Amino acid sequence: MLGKLLKYDLKWVYKVVAVFYVLALIFAILTRIFFSIENSLLFKIIGQIVNGAMISMLISSLINCLMRSWVRFIHNVYKDESYLTHTLPVEKKTIYLSKVLTAIICSFTTVLVAIGCLFISYYSKANMDVLKVFLKLTAESYDITVMGLLAIISVVIFLEILFIILIGYAGIIIGHKSNRNKMLKSVILGIVLYLVTSTLTLVVIYIIGLFNQDVMNIVNTTDIVNVDAIKSVMIAGIAIYMVYNVIYYLIGKMQLEKGVNVD
Repeated sequence: MLGKLLKYDLKWVYKVVAVFYVLALIFAILTRIFFSIENSLLFKIIGQIVNGAMISMLISSLINCLMRSWVRFIHNVYKDESYLTHTLPVEKKTIYLSKVLTAIICSFTTVLVAIGCLFISYYSKANMDVLKVFLKLTAESYDITVMGLLAIISVVIFLEILFIILIGYAGIIIGHKSNRNKMLKSVILGIVLYLVTSTLTLVVIYIIGLFNQDVMNIVNTTDIVNVDAIKSVMIAGIAIYMVYNVIYYLIGKMQLEKGVNVD
């Protein structure tokens, strides 16, 4: 049953997000074409315009991915569609899991499309050589491999996106337990949860710093970046966000299982 729920959720979300994907790819191709024309100020200006449009479409695709995932959740669980949803022979935790997976999959494909568009727009041997050198220097400065650096960056991006997704769902579920101003309370609660959790992260990092002087002194007296301290903070940040994501997932699942106030 999870597969069927996921199919319809993805179809609903991608109905709009796919449009931004297509537009981003079109603008990426146009960027490539106009940037490849040399000695023309006009084409260079047009290239910059379509390049900006491409970046705008990529940002819009990610925003719409998250927003439509949350809107789908509201319509499917609390609005008119909810009367059908809650008559299905499926547990609420399965419905919740489908919505979370939908947002994760959509976010992942959005990142892939962004990478593809950037590759189409800017790929050249010279640019790739510069990127490789930059990654190598950055990795060496942190005393890790290039693949390790890319892995850390990917994990951080994924955990941050998942963190935003789960906070949104938690805010929606708890906010819709009210009898009035459900949407307003959901939005406010989501923002408050994000700010409180972010503040808590800083507090946790500070506490870690009390026991690890390297973390407390990320920049030493000679203003040279303390690599060990930065690595410690990055690892701690990944661990903290993994814990947050588990907690918010469980909060959303348990609150939904307690019952739903259908509008």
